[in-house]
Amino acid sequence: MMIKPLSHIRVLDMSRILAGPWAAQTLADLGAEVIKIERPETGDDTRTWGPPFIKDKEGNETKESAYFLSTNRGKKSLELDISKPEGQGILRDLAAKSDILIENYKVGGLAAYGLSYEDLKKVNSGLIYCSITGFGQTGPFSTRAGYDFLIQAMGGLMSVTGEPDGSPGAGPQKVGVALTDILTGLYTNIAALSALARREKTGEGCHIDMALLDVTTATMANQALNFLVTGEAPTRMGNAHPNIVPYEAFEASDMYLIIAVGNDGQFTRYVKAAGHEELANDERFSSNAARVANRDVLIPIIKEFMKKKTGQEWIDALEEVGVPCGPLNNMEQVFDHPQVQARGMKFDLEHPMAGTVPQVASPIKFTGEQIDYQGAPPTLGQHSLYVLSEVLGLTEEKISELQKREIIGK
Repeated sequence: MMIKPLSHIRVLDMSRILAGPWAAQTLADLGAEVIKIERPETGDDTRTWGPPFIKDKEGNETKESAYFLSTNRGKKSLELDISKPEGQGILRDLAAKSDILIENYKVGGLAAYGLSYEDLKKVNSGLIYCSITGFGQTGPFSTRAGYDFLIQAMGGLMSVTGEPDGSPGAGPQKVGVALTDILTGLYTNIAALSALARREKTGEGCHIDMALLDVTTATMANQALNFLVTGEAPTRMGNAHPNIVPYEAFEASDMYLIIAVGNDGQFTRYVKAAGHEELANDERFSSNAARVANRDVLIPIIKEFMKKKTGQEWIDALEEVGVPCGPLNNMEQVFDHPQVQARGMKFDLEHPMAGTVPQVASPIKFTGEQIDYQGAPPTLGQHSLYVLSEVLGLTEEKISELQKREIIGK
């Protein structure tokens, strides 16, 4: 059975790059009609963020980047120049027929076009208007631009990511994907869907103010509370965990693997399988608190005996006794993994230029039902005629006039 739980919802995606498009793609996956508003001729910035770019059916490289394909499936692309009054009018007409609007312009950027929340709620009081910025709509930094890399640094994430001072490769590191953007997109989804539930009771929409810095601060989780409880700022610990030991990467004879011991019972089974049951009876290591206090003694011992077996030998032995462990996979190994394949995390969608394009599935699973993906990421302006004629009811003559005047793309 195919499922589209949000098939009654229309979304205007006026965002670019990652956070906003990620939020809108998730809503599209769940069945919402998402209309992506793009600048004529150039579109979303990430269309050109390559290589790599996909190839067309003849094997020629296109201008459609893999980056853009990762975050825009299921959307309908409308090329629209909102800097012109006629374009602003079309946007207002679409807002009047929509439930959610997602934008990531600088604070006050859309107000200059008469497209702020205060402007659009006059034509649709039930509109849920989601603004995504680096620092939020208020505060001394609100007018500054904010990108994921910058916010990972300012929000403290990079202060706990990377090897510790004094060790090889020491220094702060960003996370390998734009995690702050992705988390902000997901929090935007939570806020928007909550606002929809609220609208069912009140009939009123609202303005949602999402900030990358807020999200990063909030998602520092135990690291943030470690500081608030102790007053001591956490530092970089490489792959080690500040609150659990052993919980990091170890080198076997042929590869690295992760050992993630989450409780005392797992530790006992781990060291017994390793042939070092005496460690579980050592008061320095018999509890997690003791292991954290004595990690500088315990970890060198573990590193020494881990090198005596291959990674697969460790995985087989530890899986048998229920100790979480596993290899450090690259992306090829991830998509070759039988569990990832069994869960259907890779699939293909038909694409007008490439024939088909690969996609990474939504992690949302409904038991007994499958998400009904609505289509591949659109080419620029692919759905302009549909949106203008079917959604807004404009005539062919009117659409032709708008094209000639470069209000919409050709």
